[in-house]
Amino acid sequence: MFSFQTGPKQYVITALFSTTAVRILRFGESDDFELRLSSVVRLNPVNKLSRSTQRLLKVSMSDSQLSVVICQAQGRHPVRRALEHEITEVLINESNVHVTMVPHLYDMAQNHSGLEFMRSVPGTLIVFGWLYERATRWTLDRAGIRGIVGETLLKADEEDEEDESTESPEFNGIGSVDVPDRQLFCIDLRASEDSQDFVQEIRRIKSEIDPQPFDLMQWIEGAPRADQLQRYLQPNEMLAAVQAQDAGDTSVNRDLLPEDTRRRWYPVIDYSRCTNCMECIDFCLFGVYGIDALDRILVEEQDNCKKGCPACSRVCPEHAIVFPQHKTPAIAGADGDVAGVKIDLSKLFGGETGLSAVDQAVQERDAELILDGRQAVGKSVGLKNREHDEFDDLMNEFDALEF
Repeated sequence: MFSFQTGPKQYVITALFSTTAVRILRFGESDDFELRLSSVVRLNPVNKLSRSTQRLLKVSMSDSQLSVVICQAQGRHPVRRALEHEITEVLINESNVHVTMVPHLYDMAQNHSGLEFMRSVPGTLIVFGWLYERATRWTLDRAGIRGIVGETLLKADEEDEEDESTESPEFNGIGSVDVPDRQLFCIDLRASEDSQDFVQEIRRIKSEIDPQPFDLMQWIEGAPRADQLQRYLQPNEMLAAVQAQDAGDTSVNRDLLPEDTRRRWYPVIDYSRCTNCMECIDFCLFGVYGIDALDRILVEEQDNCKKGCPACSRVCPEHAIVFPQHKTPAIAGADGDVAGVKIDLSKLFGGETGLSAVDQAVQERDAELILDGRQAVGKSVGLKNREHDEFDDLMNEFDALEF
């Protein structure tokens, strides 16, 4: 709550983010009124106020402690849609929580309003998605959505089955940059079929975090444009519109729905593992990778990537390249399936083909070159000489294990 006085009249502003409303009460008179946040976004009346009043309207919302973003599944899978909607319905009425829905995380382009919305979110952010936690984290990082990674107790089955006494492998990657002082939680929606499990996890996180106030004016006036933000600030209306569309209603107001996307295929770099060795940029001959201003490897032209081809991930010596939609967990971002203690033999030897990972990568790259009308290059381009072959590496892994 924030109060200010202009002349003889005192105003108190209460920002109720969980109910998407801004309430302005005039004390001493009976003409109090309520202004819905959707109206603020559409009409932007704040811009008509004096600069001094605008400064006074910067409200610290300590009661809105965290934001939850549910990234939808691709397509309209009824079971997955139902789980998304059940979680949303409960969290809409949860105190100190704002919830909204965006399209599938991996499919949103860098200028998509869903990503721009998440970039503007201050304070603790919890992102649900149909990806491994590691894939979600680094897909967000690529979009400039970062934070201090929080630990979630809700894990997928394969992670639960891992021996708790086993030490996690240590990685010596170059790490992320410009990480803000806020917590970021990434939760795999495949971890449970019961919406209450996810709701209880939100409540646990909410009970443990330190409240971080944020600026309402920054929320409204920051990127993206106000008309793009509006849909993500109205969870009730968005949920109703999504449910109506799924039921076959063609008259739904599309401005209330998450902005459309198309399916994509591109690599995601895990900078906690990436050592900036540049093997990926040498091996990929399709112009996908580039170098940023800090001389760090990055995915520069994601749409140049060949759909279904994970070749660069197979040659990465640190297993730092993720293709979140690949059928092989090790390539899709499952934590611990490659390197360190747990060893994925099918990944190491290239899967059912019986080829080594490098040989299969070369085969995949040559196939895409031929489809492009170019010459196959085999192992003559982009492969560094390695001191050990993969069988030697496998033996070293086994020698390091304690049975």
